[in-house]
Amino acid sequence: MRSFLVTRFAAAMLLFGALHPAQAQVKPTPADTTRKYANPGGVPSPVKAVWYKSKFVRAMAIPAVMIGYGAITAQGDAGINHRERTFVQKQFRPVSTGFDNSLIIAPYFELAAVALAGVESHNDRINILLIIAKGEAVMLASTFAVKYLSRETRPNGDDNLSFPSGHTAQAFLAASIVHTEFRDKSQWYGIGAYTIATSVAALRMINDKHWQSDVVAGAGFGIMSAHLAYLSHRNRWGRKAIGRDVGMAPMYFGNGTPGLTISWHPTH
Repeated sequence: MRSFLVTRFAAAMLLFGALHPAQAQVKPTPADTTRKYANPGGVPSPVKAVWYKSKFVRAMAIPAVMIGYGAITAQGDAGINHRERTFVQKQFRPVSTGFDNSLIIAPYFELAAVALAGVESHNDRINILLIIAKGEAVMLASTFAVKYLSRETRPNGDDNLSFPSGHTAQAFLAASIVHTEFRDKSQWYGIGAYTIATSVAALRMINDKHWQSDVVAGAGFGIMSAHLAYLSHRNRWGRKAIGRDVGMAPMYFGNGTPGLTISWHPTH
């Protein structure tokens, strides 16, 4: 009888364990679910690029060197400015200032001519115009602010707005935009535009309007303005290219002043 009761008790305990397994097993440690949605795909987190490899630093490196050089050597009729002015005056005779006044926007004429020839630019025409507008605003604001702050006297003594060269800044801004828009098609478009811009810088020195420090810094301001325009630009019109039906062509007004005409032929 006693053995029978022991057997019944053992059977009852086994049955209780089967019906309530939580009582017969050790509870597992609950999993940490606080980060279950942090990276559901298991993709490794991208490594952030070091600061000196960022787009901004790479875009500003060359303009910063040029502007810095111009600022360091801007000593009026002294040092390297004096030597360069003496050399230029011995080698070249002054030319009409109307020539360098016209050349400052010649790279834009190249931009219009290449676009009219059917070469596809990096951006559509509406966005190119937006980039040009922003670049011009940055260039004019920065160069004239520095002119009035530096008060550098011109080599010919006309005024004290010599540093930096606005003509050179304008030409290099336009050349940088041409280079950026067509460098995927051919580097020669940029080479041609930068050749024109360099000619403007040389003419400003030949005509005794600027020191060499002025034109080097002016080139830096022009390139910087173009880079800032592109870095800050976001295509507000979406990915679909628009403005291919907008035409641009160079023109001259009655007094010989160069200009640019814009025409729009909307497609249906």
